[in-house]
Amino acid sequence: KDVLKNFEASITKLKSLDLIEIDAASNRGIDEIRELRERIKLAPSSSPYKIFIIDEVHMLTAEAFNAFLRTLEEPPSHAIFILATTEPHKIPATALSRCQRFDFLPLTILEMVIRLKKIAKAERIRFDEDGLRMIAAAASGVMMDAISILDQLSSSGRKISSSLIQETLGVVPERATLKIFEALVKKDLNSGFMALSKIKKKGCALSFWRCE
Repeated sequence: KDVLKNFEASITKLKSLDLIEIDAASNRGIDEIRELRERIKLAPSSSPYKIFIIDEVHMLTAEAFNAFLRTLEEPPSHAIFILATTEPHKIPATALSRCQRFDFLPLTILEMVIRLKKIAKAERIRFDEDGLRMIAAAASGVMMDAISILDQLSSSGRKISSSLIQETLGVVPERATLKIFEALVKKDLNSGFMALSKIKKKGCALSFWRCE
């Protein structure tokens, strides 16, 4: 149990030599897979398992997948493969049939705010709820992006607030958006254009399109 706890801690802190990440977008050929098969044979250095994360695995060539199938089907007892992709439909059925599939959905805004609040408190970053909610909305369900935005904003030394986020990210204020929708519902063009003008003056980019 102690070995597994130490292994988990080293992975969480990204300090494990037995956690190997491979970018399939730039290592997609059969030669790279052959090299990987040789590395797999090596025993873990300090952990019970050797974990290989192959990111964007759908980018592997057909030949590379074919060369990888036998290893995927009968891996060494110390090897664990994690095949990560945003396009599972591009993975050959022969490879999918040898894997357990886990679908990870985007986090909700509430879930992201809870995590951001925990991080902000641990790092002693001043914040308000609206600010964290706007960060979560801007990150579109990707926690890594939300943490990056929080880190970027915290470097200013200012409180993480809605006004700071609007200034830094050019996010349209919620009230302004609501005014535009209200004008649309009431078919009040003057109010709608006035709201758009105020948003434009604050430096937010506007995109217009026409439906044919």
